[in-house]
Amino acid sequence: MKSRIQKIVLARVKIKTRGGVVPPHELRHPLQHRWALWYLKADRNKDWEECLKQVAVFETVEDFWSLYNHIQTASGLSWGSDYYLFKENIRPMWEDESNVKGGRWLVVVDKQKRQQLLDNYWLELLMAILGEQFENHGEYICGAVVNVRQKRR
Repeated sequence: MKSRIQKIVLARVKIKTRGGVVPPHELRHPLQHRWALWYLKADRNKDWEECLKQVAVFETVEDFWSLYNHIQTASGLSWGSDYYLFKENIRPMWEDESNVKGGRWLVVVDKQKRQQLLDNYWLELLMAILGEQFENHGEYICGAVVNVRQKRR
C-alpha cells in the first residue's frame, strides 16, 4: 500500500495526454540533440574506419543511462581503444564536414592515476555536453573522445 506522500508525488509526476496519463516509470526526458556512441579498437591490419563501430544512438536521459550502465568504463577499455560521443550524423573524424574547421582540448591523465580519475572525468564531460552546460557555445561542440593509450607517464 502506498503512503500518502507517495500518492501525492505520483499524482504530481503524471502527465496528462490525449489517451490518459503516463505513469512516472514511462516518462522520458528528451535531450536537445540525438547522440551516437562509437567504439574503436585499433587493429594495425585494418583501416582506421574499419575499426570504428557505432554502438548506439540515443535521445533521452533514460536511454543514455541505460547505455552507459551497460558498457565498459573508460578506465576498463583496453590499450588502443576509444569511445566517441558525437551528435548524430556527425562522424567522429576530422574529415566530417562538421569537424573540418574544429579544434580539440586535451586532458592527459597520468598513468598512475588513470584508474581513479578517468571514469569520473569522462562522465563529468558527458554530463556537461548532454546537459547543455556550455551555454551559447554548446552548438559548436560536436562530440567528445576518450582515448586509452599505453604511454609512459
